[in-house]
Order: sequence, then C-alpha cells, then structure tokens
Amino acid sequence: MASEHDVLGLSSETVVVRPYTPEWPQLYLAEEARLVGSIGEYVLDIQHVGSTSIPGMIAKPILDVAIAVSDFEEAARCIEPIERLGYHYRGEYGISRRHYFTKGNPRTHHLHMLERHSENWASTISFRDHLRQNPSLAEEYAALKQCLSEQFPTDRLA
Repeated sequence: MASEHDVLGLSSETVVVRPYTPEWPQLYLAEEARLVGSIGEYVLDIQHVGSTSIPGMIAKPILDVAIAVSDFEEAARCIEPIERLGYHYRGEYGISRRHYFTKGNPRTHHLHMLERHSENWASTISFRDHLRQNPSLAEEYAALKQCLSEQFPTDRLA
C-alpha cells in the first residue's frame, strides 16, 4: 500500500482533483481506528464522507471524516484529544453546532463532528449514500468538480 503522503495532501491555496485511489478507504480505516482509540467513548457513529468515500470518484486528495456525537457541548471534551492526533481545531467554521478540524500541511484530513440528530449529519450521510447508489449522478458530479477545479484552480470557495 502507498503511504498516506503519497496519496493524500493538498495545499490550502490550490484546488486539484485526482483520480480515485483504492488506498483512500484503507487510509480512512486507519484514521478511524486512531480517532476511536482516542475519543471512542463519545463517538456514536463515525463515517468516511466526501468524495474520497465514493468509489471511482475524482476528489481533492483530502479525507473527510464525520463523527456523530450526542451533544455539541459535551463533545468539546474531544477537542484536546483530537488535537493530540495532529488536528487543528477550527471551531464551528460556518456551520452551527459543528466542531471542525483540519490535519496536515499540505492538508490531508477534514473532520466534522456533528450531533447525531442534526440535519447536517443526516444530509452529509444522505448525500454520500445517494452518490454511491446512483452512478450516473456521481458521474455528473465528478464532471462538475473537474470543470470547477479547472475554472477556479486557486479559489476553493468559487
């Protein structure tokens, strides 16, 4: 298996999508194990989300991890242990009641900690599952991602 640094990592100043690589799910599982080992008592569910979780999908080479917790305030106890795993805490970062973390320079991981009963958790999982179950929609989404990455190679918000 290729190392994490061979298949993950993107500078925050660029937008590049890469072909799907089968190492992404394996790297996710290794990261999941580290996270559960650190904060498992608070984790109700943990999922690989984002484009790297869609087989065959082009993606920015950054793993997205979603962690479901019961309570936003109680989950603040997880911040320090997650930081010890190399993550940088970013606060809610524009999404209410989400603890958001980034890891790596260049960036290799995004971590989204959400309440299990929240609309954000449900929509994140539903979007991923819908793309996994609808290959033609996934192809359309991939084409849009490719077009936008070429049109806006240094502007992630665009």
